[in-house]
Amino acid sequence: MSTDKSPETTPEHRSTAELRSEADRARAALAGTLDAIEYKLNVPKQIKINTRRFTLGLHRLGDDNPLALAGVALGAAAAAGTIVWWGVKTVLDRR
Repeated sequence: MSTDKSPETTPEHRSTAELRSEADRARAALAGTLDAIEYKLNVPKQIKINTRRFTLGLHRLGDDNPLALAGVALGAAAAAGTIVWWGVKTVLDRR
């Protein structure tokens, strides 16, 4: 066994400033990770963001192609009416 140590096993000696700098980078990375997790898990915030995105998409569609927006509105109204009709029919059939 030799007393010569390889670079992999020798502890790296760093200055206090280097260690603090590394700790600051690690804290910043951890804060970024926690912010990303909070962003994904904050359901009310996600609903608000997606609602705004959907509304903006409808506004853009209305500006670009008003007939397409009218078609989407008509389709949504027809779907809602059909669902209500099926619900009422089911309730009345059970009587």
